[in-house]
Amino acid sequence: MVDRKDIGSWLSGPDTSGISKYPGERLGLPESGPGSMARAGRRILGIVIDWTISLVISNFAFGGNQWATLAVFAAEQILLIGTLGYSIGHRIAGIHVVRLGGGPAGPLAAVVRTLLLCLVIPAVIFDPDQRGLHDKAMNTILIRM
Repeated sequence: MVDRKDIGSWLSGPDTSGISKYPGERLGLPESGPGSMARAGRRILGIVIDWTISLVISNFAFGGNQWATLAVFAAEQILLIGTLGYSIGHRIAGIHVVRLGGGPAGPLAAVVRTLLLCLVIPAVIFDPDQRGLHDKAMNTILIRM
């Protein structure tokens, strides 16, 4: 026998009470403006700028070696995010990396996050809050400045 309340909930559609209305809502972040989750456009802009800078440096200093480009990119990410909380690309895009509690990411988070970012796959697999696996692993988020 099927209970009538089960049929009613099935007919009314999926339960959306646990679904967030916007990325970052589950984390207590505002929907827009400073302190809100950095959306894909800003994140992509930031990484494109950082990769372009790395390519230019690699072309002049290392003859465009692909591993040198990756090393320059990693060094920039580790040094700048570990100390300032943002890379050059992040700064231009108006975003920065913080811990979930709001504190700075710190050097260890910058190293692990960057190593995972350089593997690419952790960065393209993300949750409903648009946090990549590299951010989830270090309990960090990218937010708007």
